[in-house]
Amino acid sequence: MKILVIGDTHIPRRASWIPEEISNLIENEKFDKVVCTGDLTDRKVLDYLEGLSEVTVVRGNMDHLPLPEYDVFNAEKIKIGVVHGDQVYPRGNREQLKAIAKRLGVDLLISGHTHSPDIHFDEVLLLNPGSATGVWGGGGGSLKPSFMILEIDGREVVVSFYELDKELFSTTERFRLKTIKD
Repeated sequence: MKILVIGDTHIPRRASWIPEEISNLIENEKFDKVVCTGDLTDRKVLDYLEGLSEVTVVRGNMDHLPLPEYDVFNAEKIKIGVVHGDQVYPRGNREQLKAIAKRLGVDLLISGHTHSPDIHFDEVLLLNPGSATGVWGGGGGSLKPSFMILEIDGREVVVSFYELDKELFSTTERFRLKTIKD
């Protein structure tokens, strides 16, 4: 299963659109699902993502669209949770995100809000795609547009992280999530 993970676009308030290098890549991929961590801030971004695949999206603190606060779904043999992350202070606090993951009963938690990408594995896999437009956030951010693509096979997750810094580059990490019997 192939999943695009994207968020914090803040279009049109802080950015006019997703950078061409990123939109060209994602438009030429075939995704089984798109996961968005919120802060779209405009319906046209959701329409664009829905044109790529089935979308799971949560409400960001800057969104005025009627979106859920969180979502949980299954991908292969992995239970995935999605939150924006504005309920966590300080922003991106891994212990609080891990507690949310445990409360939701998920193996993998996807969050946003920080505008800084993060991949962390400690009992649960925590992923933050950063901002797809690289815009500033209230707590800073990397200011480099970024997103992730997940490839899930059974209990294995391959995370490809993409960041735009003059040109688009990616790194890949592979995780095998344990089951109760492992």
